[in-house]
Amino acid sequence: MKEIVSTDKAPGAIGPYSQAIKAGKMVFCSGQIPIDIETGEFVSEDVGEQTDQVLKNLSAVLEEAGTSLDNVVKTTVFLADMNDFAEMNEVYAKFFNETKPARATVQAARLPRDAKVEIECIALV
Repeated sequence: MKEIVSTDKAPGAIGPYSQAIKAGKMVFCSGQIPIDIETGEFVSEDVGEQTDQVLKNLSAVLEEAGTSLDNVVKTTVFLADMNDFAEMNEVYAKFFNETKPARATVQAARLPRDAKVEIECIALV
């Protein structure tokens, strides 16, 4: 059985998808971009600040699903420019310092709303 996960503490879906789906003991989170829920806008144009906001948004979705970043087993990071990898990685490491999930990082031709970073994840409940 699957359950839709939705929270107003992270940006809502901007298309025909869910913020996350809980299936058994797993949570599959859709990609998050750096939208500040207070303003509805990007936090900044800086990839480090965008990464920080993206991971805060993912954390809010995971919390609603009854889990946390500590239980993430896999992430996929999409960058608009692979030259931003080091800056993204520095911020990313602060969120996953103890339990480092498996990860793929790819450069995308274009991200929603021209974000510099988008991250999706899979976690255990």
